[in-house]
Amino acid sequence: MYDYLIVGAGLYGAVFARLAANAGKKVLVIDKRSTVAGNIYTEKQEGINVHIYGAHIFHTNNKEVWDFLNGFATFNRFTNSPVANYKGELYSLPFNMYTFNKMWGVVTPDEAAAKIAEQRKVIKGEPKNLEEQAISLVGRDIYEKLIKGYTEKQWGRDCKDLPAFIIKRLPVRLTFDNNYFNALYQGIPIGGYTKMIENMLEGIEVRLNTDYLKNREELSTLAETVVYTGPIDAYFNYSLGTLEYRSVRFENETLDKPNFQGNAAVNYTDRETPWTRIIEHKWFEFGKDEQGNDLPKTVISREYSSEWKPGDEPYYPVNDEKNGALYEEYKKLAENEKKVIFGGRLGEYKYYDMDKTVEVAMAKFKTLGLN
Repeated sequence: MYDYLIVGAGLYGAVFARLAANAGKKVLVIDKRSTVAGNIYTEKQEGINVHIYGAHIFHTNNKEVWDFLNGFATFNRFTNSPVANYKGELYSLPFNMYTFNKMWGVVTPDEAAAKIAEQRKVIKGEPKNLEEQAISLVGRDIYEKLIKGYTEKQWGRDCKDLPAFIIKRLPVRLTFDNNYFNALYQGIPIGGYTKMIENMLEGIEVRLNTDYLKNREELSTLAETVVYTGPIDAYFNYSLGTLEYRSVRFENETLDKPNFQGNAAVNYTDRETPWTRIIEHKWFEFGKDEQGNDLPKTVISREYSSEWKPGDEPYYPVNDEKNGALYEEYKKLAENEKKVIFGGRLGEYKYYDMDKTVEVAMAKFKTLGLN
């Protein structure tokens, strides 16, 4: 008999499993995929650690989370500085003095602030939707060129129909700072995320290609407590309806050249280009292998945002009023499942950055009073 059956070998499941094992508990981790690491899975291709389910850049201000992960991986000093491509015009992200200089020819922070202030005058009162929120933060020019098309591709909805809060934390800086994340700790685990998760799960029994929901009765009898990190609505057999997600489709290409775009991430912000961005994976590790050698080839991924349908990989919860209300109903059902802990992005129907995923897994474990 196991103390914990952990459904899902992604970040939440792996963190919880490690903490439970460290506390002397007997743990079994299962995953319906043939790989561990969930959506942070990386796979070596042409000597490059390719982020199979989209770019994952770790960043946090939480020292406890950072120290915990550094027990399983050494992080490099990668700094996320994406570039925006609007019909061939290139702009620095996040929005900073380089962006404002290119957009308006302004040179000083005062000039940039004046330009934004002038353009935001059109918004009266509290912004009612994403479009108004964006214009109130950076003005109409930047909204039209660098936010509108990208956001509408990403969410499949007009910016006027999206809630303002999605963009409230948009970084806007009156400095020449291209570091996207305002975080004390940032980087990519050397050797890839898969290696980090494998290290975390060392000594813990893991069964892959095992679908919990198809074998629930049999599997649930194996443990005192189930930690479920899959979709909460699937757990309840969609009895109240289906929660909505946005999904992402990737087109990967290996190119016989050392450099395609000169940056890890380039966002395509016009509405006409069908993909949202292109990731060039080698630049997450500075174009070199683990021995420090230059890599002769490159691997790129074009990302296409799409509506989720059953069978697709769920990525981003659609946090609107309708889905929020439905999740609250599922949460009430979940509270009656005394033997089950629901956790992570799908189990809690919440978009979590990686550091937050680790943080909530640690917090949940602490509530059990075992450490």
